Amino acid sequence: MKFKNIFKNTSNMAAENTEIDQKIDDATIENNANEEQVVTEELSVEEQLTRDLTQEKDKFLRLFAEFENYKRRTTKERIELFKTANQEVLLAMLPVLDDFDRAMIEISKSEDEVMTKGVELIHEKLKSTLVTKGLEVVDVKAGDAFDADFAEAITQIPAPSDKMKGKIVDVLEKGYKLGDKIIRFPKVVIGQ
Repeated sequence: MKFKNIFKNTSNMAAENTEIDQKIDDATIENNANEEQVVTEELSVEEQLTRDLTQEKDKFLRLFAEFENYKRRTTKERIELFKTANQEVLLAMLPVLDDFDRAMIEISKSEDEVMTKGVELIHEKLKSTLVTKGLEVVDVKAGDAFDADFAEAITQIPAPSDKMKGKIVDVLEKGYKLGDKIIRFPKVVIGQ
């Protein structure tokens, strides 16, 4: 009988152990499910943070690129401004230079070589000073093909020969440019 009681107690204990094991297994499954949910939530939080970080990086890169474009644009505008800053002064000096050129032609007819040489030196100094400030003569001469982008036609005359039709016959006034920009177009006569 004693053996039977031991067996019964052992059976009961085994049943209790099975129930306890079942409860532990259920609790473990539930814990695992909760942990998976927490891990899933953590992953989604991690994924969300990664997504937010990516968006912020993209925003930063776009802002940085926009700022670089702004710097480049303002630098270019500043350089162009410096190139043409003295345009008004140079435009005001052009009639003086034209008068000087005409005076040089008349003075060279004079027999006073000392005066001619002195005026020539002053004329060259004026021209070289204007060249250092960026002034250049627009190279247009008689016989060149007429291009309205680089010269202004004052009048048309009958061409002296067939070769001169549509070409420049005479240059009445020199043209000048400041850097790449023409500030005064040469005035020309073209053959018809």
